[in-house]
Amino acid sequence: MSESTNNPKDYKTTLNLPQTAFPMKADLVKKEPEVLKKWREEDLYRSILKKNAGRPKFILHDGPPYANGSIHFGHILNKILKDIIVKYKSMTGHQSPYVPGWDCHGLPIEHQVDRDLGPKKKRMSKLEIRKACREYALKFVGIQREEFRRLGVLGDWDAPYLTMTNDYEAAIAREFGRFVALGNVYKGLRPVLWCAHCQTALAEAEVEYEEHESPSIYVRFPLSGDFDDLLPKLAGKKVSVVIWTTTPWTLPANLAIALHENYDYVVIPYQSEFFIVAKQLAHSFSKLLGVEEPEPVYRFSGKKLEKRLCRHPFLPRDSLIVLSDHVSIDTGTGCVHIAPGHGDEDYEVGRHYQLATLTPVDHEGRFTEEAGVAEWKGLKVLEADPKILKTLRANGSLLAEDKIRHMYPHCWRCKNPVIFRATEQWFLSLEKNHLRVKALDAVRRVQWIPVWGRERIYGMVEKRPDWCLSRQRSWGVPIIAFRCRQCNYLHLDGEVINQIADLFEKEGSDVWFAASPESLLPKGFVCPDCKSNQWVKEEDILDVWFDSGVSFAAVLEKNKDLGFPADLYLEGSDQHRGWFHASLLASIGTRDKAPYRIVLTHGFVVDSQGEKYSKSAG
Repeated sequence: MSESTNNPKDYKTTLNLPQTAFPMKADLVKKEPEVLKKWREEDLYRSILKKNAGRPKFILHDGPPYANGSIHFGHILNKILKDIIVKYKSMTGHQSPYVPGWDCHGLPIEHQVDRDLGPKKKRMSKLEIRKACREYALKFVGIQREEFRRLGVLGDWDAPYLTMTNDYEAAIAREFGRFVALGNVYKGLRPVLWCAHCQTALAEAEVEYEEHESPSIYVRFPLSGDFDDLLPKLAGKKVSVVIWTTTPWTLPANLAIALHENYDYVVIPYQSEFFIVAKQLAHSFSKLLGVEEPEPVYRFSGKKLEKRLCRHPFLPRDSLIVLSDHVSIDTGTGCVHIAPGHGDEDYEVGRHYQLATLTPVDHEGRFTEEAGVAEWKGLKVLEADPKILKTLRANGSLLAEDKIRHMYPHCWRCKNPVIFRATEQWFLSLEKNHLRVKALDAVRRVQWIPVWGRERIYGMVEKRPDWCLSRQRSWGVPIIAFRCRQCNYLHLDGEVINQIADLFEKEGSDVWFAASPESLLPKGFVCPDCKSNQWVKEEDILDVWFDSGVSFAAVLEKNKDLGFPADLYLEGSDQHRGWFHASLLASIGTRDKAPYRIVLTHGFVVDSQGEKYSKSAG
C-alpha cells in the first residue's frame, strides 16, 4: 500500500466513493452499544430463526470454553469466526441456530478456587469445595456471556449449555455407562502423565511442551552371567551394554534394556573393557570417550542378546535385555533403558516380557523406599538427578555426561514439569470393539479444513495409548463404580450407572458425594465374590475432556433446534488433540458415527514476538 492510501481521505478519493461511506463523526463508541441493545430488545436472534423456519438446517456446534476468567484474544477470534459463519448461513436461507456452551468442571476451575481458598480448603468437605467451584464457574459464565454479547455475536445466550447442569451431568454419566456396557472401561496400573503439584493424572491435551534443560548421560550396565557362547574371545573380560538417558531419576525403576532385533550391534574396546552399542552409533559414542576410529571386536544382531542379563549400575538386581521396535538409532546408543512404571512404551515392553510395573515414586513426585537407596526416600524426583549422577560417578558407571535443552511436558495449569508415573487409573480401551480402527476410518470420511488437519488427528489417534478417564480431583462428574470393602471386588455396571444418572438429573452429581454407597446401589445388593454388603464409592472424577467430548449427546441430540451429527465444528488447531479428538472417540465408541461432518481449524492470535496470547500467559 502506498503512503497516500494510508490517509482515509485519499483512500475515499482513490475509490471514488461518496463521502457518506466513511462517516467519521458517527459516534460509534456510543452508537454501537445502542445497536446491540436494540438487537437484544427485539430478540433479533429468534426473529432470524423464525424467518428461516422450515429451511434446511446448518448446525455449527459450539466448543465450550472454560468458565474461568474474562475472555481473551483467542476467544474473540473464535467466537467472531463462528458468528460470521452462522450469520452467513442464515442470510443464505438456512435455519442456523447457535447454542453457546461452557466447560464448567475440571482442573482449570478447581485450581483457581484452590488458590482463592488457600489454607481454608484443608478444613472444607468435598461438597463445600464443589460448591465453591460451582459458584466460581457460574460467576464467569455470566461475565463471559456479556463479553461475547458485546462482540455482537448472536446466539441463544439465555439458554446456553453448561457441563455442570443436572441434565448435562446425567448425560455424561449415561455416556460413561454406555462404554461400560460395551466393555471398553477398565481399571489398571499403567503409566500416565502425572502432575505432582496438582496431584492428578493428566491427558495429553492437558500438557504444554516447553523448553527444559535435562541431564544427558551415558551409563554402563555390565553383562551378567555366562556370555562365552556369544563372545568367546572376551571370556573373563568386562563387557557392558551402554544406555543413554535424559531422565536419570527413572534409573531406580530400571528393569530392562531394549535393543532392536533388526539393528546390528558391535562390541568396541575401550581401555581394559568393552562396550556394546548399535553399529550406526558406535562412531558418535566413541568420540565421547575420545576415540576417533573404533575397531569393533564383534558384530551381531540385537536378537542375539535377547533375554541375556545385565547388572543394574547401583542396585543389587539384574536388568533383562529385551527387544522392541520403538528403539531408534537417531541418537544415543541404540540400547534403551526400560522402566515399565515410567513410560507408555516401557510399560508395553514390560508387559510383553512379564516385568513388574515398578514405580518408586509417590503422588507428590517423591521417591519411596522402593527406590532402593535409603537416603533418597522423600526426594523430589527432578531434584534427585544430581545425587543419582554422583552415585554413578562414584562407582564408575557414568561414561559421559552433558546437558540437553529439549521440549518437555508441563502441566497446563500450574506450569510445572510433569512426569510419567504408573498409577491405578480408569481407562477407556481403544482396542476393545475396534474403537481405534473405527475412529481412524471416520477421520478419513470427515472433511477437514485445512486438509492437513486429517493427517494431524489421524496420527494422534493412531499412536495414542488408551484414554485415561480418571482424575484425582473433586470438581467434576464422579466415576460411578463401587469397591467391596471386604475383598476389593470392583462393581462397574451399566444398569446401575443409568439408575444413578437418573438421580443426577433430579439432584445433580453432588448426590454421589452426599449419599451412602448402600443408598445408591440396588436394595440388598451384596458382593458377588464374598457376599459382603459393605461398599466404598469410587472417589475419582471423570476427565473433563470426556465431559465436553459427549456434548453431541448432551446438546445436539437433546436440543430440538439442533441435530446430530453437526455440520461443523470450528476451533483452534490445538483441539485436534483436545475437543475434536475426545468428541470423535466418544461418538464413534457409542454411535459408530463421527459427531461432525466438517472440522475447520484456525490459528492463534500472537504477539509481536510470535508467542500465543492466552489467559495463563497474562
